[in-house]
Amino acid sequence: MDAEHRLVFVGGLHRSGTTPLAAALAKHPLISGLRDTGVPHDEGQHLQPVYPKAKVYAGSGHFAFAPAAHLTESSPLVSAENAQRLVSAWAPYWDLSKPILVEKSPPNLIMGRFLQELFPDAVLVVVVRHPVVVALCNKKWRRLASRNIRRYSTLTQLVEHWVHAHRILLEDASHLRNLVVVRYEDLVDCPGRELGRIQERLGLDEPIPGEGLRGDHSGPYERMWQEMARGWGPAAAQRRRIVRRFADDVAAFGYDVEDLGYRSALPAELRVPVG
Repeated sequence: MDAEHRLVFVGGLHRSGTTPLAAALAKHPLISGLRDTGVPHDEGQHLQPVYPKAKVYAGSGHFAFAPAAHLTESSPLVSAENAQRLVSAWAPYWDLSKPILVEKSPPNLIMGRFLQELFPDAVLVVVVRHPVVVALCNKKWRRLASRNIRRYSTLTQLVEHWVHAHRILLEDASHLRNLVVVRYEDLVDCPGRELGRIQERLGLDEPIPGEGLRGDHSGPYERMWQEMARGWGPAAAQRRRIVRRFADDVAAFGYDVEDLGYRSALPAELRVPVG
C-alpha cells in the first residue's frame, strides 16, 4: 500500500450488519475488500499480528468490557512499524489496483482512535443496530458456544455489552476526524441514501451498489421480543429486567427498548456531518 491508497475500517458489534455493508462497499469499482482469506467472515482481525483479536476477550458479547480492547492513540501498540505490519498482513487479500481498501472487523467499533493514529487519512464506518435485536441474534448465533462458561452471556448481559460498547464509541467520536455512523435499520430501508453518505465521505463519483441490502431481517426478532412480553416465566422476567435497566440508555441512542420498530435521531456526537 502507498500514498495513493486510502483505508476504510468497518466496525460494529457482531450481528449488526458489518458483513453486508463491507460486501456492498467492495462492489464499487474503486474499492477492494479483503477476500478469499480463509478466516471467519474475511475479518482482518484474524489475519494480523499486532493487536489481540476479540476472542482473546471472550468474543462477541464480551470484548468491549475489557479495558485493554479499547485502543486509542495512546496505546503502546502505536508505531509506524505496526502500521506496516498490519498492511503487510492484509495486502495479499486486497486488489491493490483499487485506490480504496476496506478492512472489516467488529472490534473496530472501539478501536477508531488507534486506527486513526496509525492511518491518519483512514475513514471509520460504524454500523449500529437495535441492541435487543443484536442481543437476540447473538444469543441464537452463539447457542452452541454456551457450554464454554467464559463465553456465556444472558440476554441482559448482551444488551449491557451493547450499551457499554456504544458509550465508548460516543466518547471516542469527538476524537475521530473521519467517522460515519450508519444505522442498520436505515441502511436496509434506504440503502441508496445511507450508502450515499459514505460515498460522499470517500469522494466517490459513482454510487456504491446497494443491491442485497434490503429486507426485513429484524422482523423475526421483533416478534420474538413481543412473545417474551407474555406470561410470567423466565423469558418474560428477563424482558422486564432489560426494560427496567436499559430503557433510558437505549433511548439515548434513538431506540425504544419495548417497540423495536421505533427509532429517533442518533446522539448528536454520532451524527457527524459529511463533507
